[in-house]
Amino acid sequence: MSEPQVTTGTEAPSHETEPTAFGVVTPPVAIALAMLVVIAMLIWKKVPGAIGSALDSKIALIRDQLAEAESLRKEAEALKAEYEAKAASADKDREALLERARHEASEIVAKAKTDAEALVERRTRMAEDKIAAEERTAVEQLRATAAEAATKAAARLIAERHDAGSDAQLVDQAIKEIAGR
Repeated sequence: MSEPQVTTGTEAPSHETEPTAFGVVTPPVAIALAMLVVIAMLIWKKVPGAIGSALDSKIALIRDQLAEAESLRKEAEALKAEYEAKAASADKDREALLERARHEASEIVAKAKTDAEALVERRTRMAEDKIAAEERTAVEQLRATAAEAATKAAARLIAERHDAGSDAQLVDQAIKEIAGR
């Protein structure tokens, strides 16, 4: 036996028929026909060709960008190589500059050493000359003092041993010697 069918409020009753247009066109057929009309219009307006040409122009643009990127990459590599060469050259220049500075510093030290030695020698010679001059001055002063003391002693001895008569005789003898010359 068959049980009576119970329907809920949301279900469509199964005994109704689908709507049709002109009694032949059902909704799926209508959708299919609409799609055919849209596709025919797209072909008639040459939309696939326009899409193809748009894609071709986009492809050409991308190829140009890739070529430009490649040339930029090559240029960047060339710049990198150039700067690496400059850096290596700068390192060589720095080493040469350091070596030249070391050489000049050693020359300056050697010159300063010879100059200092010459200065010490010159000052030593000046000190020795000054000491020798002081010695000569001291000897001359000693001689002068000795001569003065000897003169005073001789004058005192003469004054003690000679009288006026012997003085007259000495003066006469000195005059004869001067006249005889």
